[in-house]
Amino acid sequence: MFFVYILASQPHGTLYVGFTSDLLKRVWEHKNKVVPGFTLRYGVDKLVWYEAHEQREAALKREKQIKEWRRAWKRELIEAHNPHWIDLFPSLSL
Repeated sequence: MFFVYILASQPHGTLYVGFTSDLLKRVWEHKNKVVPGFTLRYGVDKLVWYEAHEQREAALKREKQIKEWRRAWKRELIEAHNPHWIDLFPSLSL
């Protein structure tokens, strides 16, 4: 299983779109500041949206698609599934 995910610094805050084959581990790494770079610099560590894919190529294609979207479209995607921008990490059971 492969995942495309969006992290936020806070509701309506800075967004990060990523891809991984291990969502629990990857989000844990962001939350525990193990991953250097953008998410560490801007405090982006709340999982606000994710999508599972059977095939790696499909997930990578979706990640690239979402990264090219306008911010408003990303917000609409998040709010369609998570209107209150709740951190989904504690409820993950993959």
